[in-house]
Amino acid sequence: MNRLLELISENADFTDSQLAAMLGISEEEVKKKIEEYKENGIIKGTNTLINWDKVPDSGVRAIIELKVTPKAETGFDDIAKIVMSYDNVENVYLAASSSYDLIALVKGSTIQEIAEFVSKRLSTLDAVIGTATNFVLTTYKQGGAVFYDDNEEEEQRSLIM
Repeated sequence: MNRLLELISENADFTDSQLAAMLGISEEEVKKKIEEYKENGIIKGTNTLINWDKVPDSGVRAIIELKVTPKAETGFDDIAKIVMSYDNVENVYLAASSSYDLIALVKGSTIQEIAEFVSKRLSTLDAVIGTATNFVLTTYKQGGAVFYDDNEEEEQRSLIM
């Protein structure tokens, strides 16, 4: 039933009827399976993908890499829980990297706000050995959706000329 998960992750607007038709099963089976996925924590919610690059005054986003010292009993889990507890942290990942262990996607009103968050909150955590901050300048693709449009870019350039 992974195909059901693939379909709803691509488009959460599909109705149970549409999903049933695409999968060749009944609507009741679709509803039952989705409910089961929710109960088991496989489906954690639905999101709308927003192209923040097009929203005036939407703030800035940064990818923060953290080098941390894991705890013997819990590994990286405790520090990840602390990092993800901050309201301005959108995503936290454990990475398989030789340089950094955790990656956090952080939002803020300004670059200075994010810089202050890194220097006063993240860098001061006992387990954090080092950080690297990468500011997101343009989102080309997110969640499988392409955000970058060549035609739009070309139209803007011709307006300037």
